[in-house]
Amino acid sequence: MIFKKILILVLFSATSYLTLAQRNVILIIADDLGTDYCGFYENHLDTIAMPNIRRLLNRGVRFNKAWSNPLCSPTRAGILTGRYSFRTGVGNAVGGATSAVLDTAEITIPRMLNKFKPGGYDKANIGKWHLQLPTPISNYIFPNKMGYDHYEGNFTGVVSSYYNWTKVTNGVASTNTNYATTETADNAVSWIKKQNKPFFLWLAFNAPHVPFHLPPKWLHSDTTLSGLDADIAANPKPYFKAALEALDHEIGRVFDSLKRFNKWDSTDIIFIGDNGDDAQVAQNTGGAKGSVYQEGVSVPFIISGPSVSAPGRTSDALVNTHDLFATILDLFGYTNWQTQIPGNKPVDSKSILPILKNKASEIRPWVFTEVFKIPTVAGDGKAMRNKDYKLIDFDNGTQKFFYLTTDPAENKDLLSATLNATDQTNYNYLCSEMTNLLGISRFCGSSSMHSISKNKIITITPNPFTDYINVYPKLNNSNCKLMNCFGQLIYSGRTLETQNFSDLPKGIYFLEITGSIYFMTKLVKE
Repeated sequence: MIFKKILILVLFSATSYLTLAQRNVILIIADDLGTDYCGFYENHLDTIAMPNIRRLLNRGVRFNKAWSNPLCSPTRAGILTGRYSFRTGVGNAVGGATSAVLDTAEITIPRMLNKFKPGGYDKANIGKWHLQLPTPISNYIFPNKMGYDHYEGNFTGVVSSYYNWTKVTNGVASTNTNYATTETADNAVSWIKKQNKPFFLWLAFNAPHVPFHLPPKWLHSDTTLSGLDADIAANPKPYFKAALEALDHEIGRVFDSLKRFNKWDSTDIIFIGDNGDDAQVAQNTGGAKGSVYQEGVSVPFIISGPSVSAPGRTSDALVNTHDLFATILDLFGYTNWQTQIPGNKPVDSKSILPILKNKASEIRPWVFTEVFKIPTVAGDGKAMRNKDYKLIDFDNGTQKFFYLTTDPAENKDLLSATLNATDQTNYNYLCSEMTNLLGISRFCGSSSMHSISKNKIITITPNPFTDYINVYPKLNNSNCKLMNCFGQLIYSGRTLETQNFSDLPKGIYFLEITGSIYFMTKLVKE
């Protein structure tokens, strides 16, 4: 009897060790999917049935305040390297002669796994790559050169057609006519079946990214769609939803294969969107994909599997898609990876594992995102938020500041009025942290100034202004200075109210009045 108990204990221990030793991680990326189409997020405005993605919820943690970059390539570069865009140079979607592409010398997740346990893990990237240009064709081998044992998928940012597209397999291109979402799932299932040691799979679907289209009828439930180009152009949302439903169906096949191959219980699964919805289908009146407003960077983010303690939770922790670099390495047991990072390649990623293990409620005090193009365009800028507040600094010098707790839709810019003490403290904190992160000192140039006067109340109207600035009461023998957010003098004199400032760029300015009183305030030019 004692021998039998010892044998059972040994077998149990061996099984437990085997399960731990064979730990796998799959990162699933949905392309152009914000939270507003996900019915398991409270802010969703529309949704479709996503039963397979929902399978992750009961065995995982859903993050409510996750940020990505606003565009595909920067988010992918950030995950792969754990580094912000201003470090990698990838601030825009790769494509075209002026694109900044990801340096193939960057330290990546698969390269780190190779360093941790040479030959110990199988590593595949299946699906969309979108980190380098497809020309010359010798670039097709870059995913393999950057650490993956196997690459198979669409190398560029978009398929020309979901039914006829160029597929690259380990550096070799071919034409594929299988429905792209199905092909990506098929490739994942085939690769998983062959694995006999721990593996990391980066599974990046093209769906529901454009081109909007009619998926095969067995993959979605909308029987009213004609699939005609004119109908798709006039009414893209139902086609977007059909593609999303098809995506969920094919993700379900990947999950079923994990169960069939006895790998489900040893596999941690991460599901994210890479940025917000395409503007053609966005359900909001604010920003969408490409924007640093909430709708451009708030994405579904779930981590599910055996590494999660007390599963079925939601978390309000601030997390960033960049944090997946450290988290994935941590999930494989590579906890001292920081010692392998050279000083000239700083990594910004923070491991989410303490939250997954239910040992911490947060990992960072703020999250950061940015978008920048060559040449720069309107909307380029940086954003940082803490638990309650968010600061946006556009590259044209304009800033906006929001209290997200009561204004999640970012309808009220707090910088258009005088900040109260709490607002000011949070503004100062965020602009200071942004300054420290980027090494640029201009971010605090727009802090709200307190007015100082003696026995007089000064009113400036209108604010925001478009052309003329009026001061009440009228001031005699007082000099006025108008400065931009960089401290550069725009106007100095005693005839402020006669000046037409309509040609000034939009942004934040400061008005200083000196003479019998001293007064300084912030103005917004629209």
